[in-house]
Amino acid sequence: MIVGLISDTHGLLRPEALDALRGCDLILHAGDIGAAVLAPLEALAPVQAIRGNNDLEGPEAEQPETRLVAAAGRRLYLIHDLKALRIDPAAERIDAVISGHSHRPKIETRQGVLYVNPGSAGPRRFSLPVALARLRIGQGQMAAEIVTLA
Repeated sequence: MIVGLISDTHGLLRPEALDALRGCDLILHAGDIGAAVLAPLEALAPVQAIRGNNDLEGPEAEQPETRLVAAAGRRLYLIHDLKALRIDPAAERIDAVISGHSHRPKIETRQGVLYVNPGSAGPRRFSLPVALARLRIGQGQMAAEIVTLA
């Protein structure tokens, strides 16, 4: 299973992001969605999303603050700002925590839990890359990769 991970689009869904997510079985959006982003993503694959600190109106504001998603037998936890994490993912048997907010792409493992921030796929912030990520789940393994868009 391939899970597309995207965050911080802020209403800008780049064609390169759509191309990079084509072929994904599921797409997870980790907040700061902005208007007119979810429908084009849903045309590619089922989407699960959470709201970010900038999702203050429209259907984006109706998304939950966190979400637990089951995918290919794995438990994936979405939260926009990792600093707001109030659970112990290892104790909760979470396999991966997907976050956004910082616009900095990052993959790391802590206490057996994979942490992925796909970065920002929307407007460029400072000199940070425009990016998203893919999470491959299969045969007892799980691996993430950052996909730089610009």
